[in-house]
Amino acid sequence: MIRVLTLDLVDDAAAIAEYGRWHQPGNVPAPVLAAIRASGVQEMEIFRTGTRLVMTMTIAPDFDPAAKANADAADPEVAAWEARMGRFQRALPAAPDGSRWTPMTPIFALSDHP
Repeated sequence: MIRVLTLDLVDDAAAIAEYGRWHQPGNVPAPVLAAIRASGVQEMEIFRTGTRLVMTMTIAPDFDPAAKANADAADPEVAAWEARMGRFQRALPAAPDGSRWTPMTPIFALSDHP
């Protein structure tokens, strides 16, 4: 199953460049990557246009976003990463309370059309 989420970055070219550097191979802390994988996320990609980010996650059937959020909050290294990234991120108006990433609702699939 694929989940898609979105958020905005601060509108500052230097901050956007720094955010991109944090996400380059070797810059994401190993415990953060391990926590993502342990939660049932099989693949994750983040795309950017301007200040808008879109994240896709291929998740296991038993993936539980609430359990992942609770585990992340209890892990000091993941919490530190989230706080660091939070300096760059801006939630959309439709974001759930307490979340910066906003789930997107699928509205079209080519495979649904003959």
